Amino acid sequence: MANKVVILGSLNVDTILRIKRVPQPGETLQMNDRSSAAGGKGANQAVAAARAGAETSFIGQVGNDDAGKFMIESLKDDQVDTSGINVDSGSGTGSAYIFLDENGQNSILVYGGANQKVTATEVHNGAEQIKHADFVVTQFETPQLAAIEAFKLAKEAGAMTILNPAPASEMLPELLELSDIVVPNETESASLTGIEVTDEASMMANAAAFEKMGVKNLIITVGSKGAFYSTEDGRHDFVPAFKVKAIDTTAAGDTFIGALSSQLKTDLSNIKEALTFAQRASSITVQRLGAMPSIPTKAEIEAASK
Repeated sequence: MANKVVILGSLNVDTILRIKRVPQPGETLQMNDRSSAAGGKGANQAVAAARAGAETSFIGQVGNDDAGKFMIESLKDDQVDTSGINVDSGSGTGSAYIFLDENGQNSILVYGGANQKVTATEVHNGAEQIKHADFVVTQFETPQLAAIEAFKLAKEAGAMTILNPAPASEMLPELLELSDIVVPNETESASLTGIEVTDEASMMANAAAFEKMGVKNLIITVGSKGAFYSTEDGRHDFVPAFKVKAIDTTAAGDTFIGALSSQLKTDLSNIKEALTFAQRASSITVQRLGAMPSIPTKAEIEAASK
């Protein structure tokens, strides 16, 4: 049976600016290309989960504008339940500007817009979906107070909670306590613990620091190297990434989270297999241009695994 996944998160229209390199202060450079696509960490994760086979619902907010309509239709195209998305007439739909250089590395500017106005009221619009969820997932592109409300509802329903603390910021301790699994990248992990991620010993030190903060299960993604995991029952290991030539790393982390939530069992008994699946999904995403358009389907992930 497919996992039921609820994502609370951001909805952004991404504008991708292809450039040779990031300009220096005061410098003017020509762009090589410009394009727009559906994005936002929340939306990307929802599409990744849905394409990887999960029954996916979304809780979030857009503005009463063309960009908002575009985002809702984009999620519907991937069979994501959008009934939990509120339309706010007082603010615009979120947007992001992605500077993509010739090496496939990106720098991103984000306008939160309606995403930043998500409250407990909007979360309760998706309470029915949370009630039936296996996993409830959120990030930091919507307010943490809304995330706390969603995770409280998840706990009442017996669902597992996954926190992706991205982009890195100060974290409310209550949110950590309500998180069953925390999935930062190495930079985010270091910013939360003060311990730089350089090797397996430092990853174990990060896990110990998170445990003191009340986190039971930790997954640290380390870009093209792979992912480390540590569980409350004492299991830990490093799952290497698949070696590919990256064209665009946008949405690689979001693909990982969504694909992981689609496969992981709620008792975490298959964590290594689910991480391998998520790594494979991310390796496909980075070989394509754009955020949401680059996210693979389950069939593509399985085909790449053969």
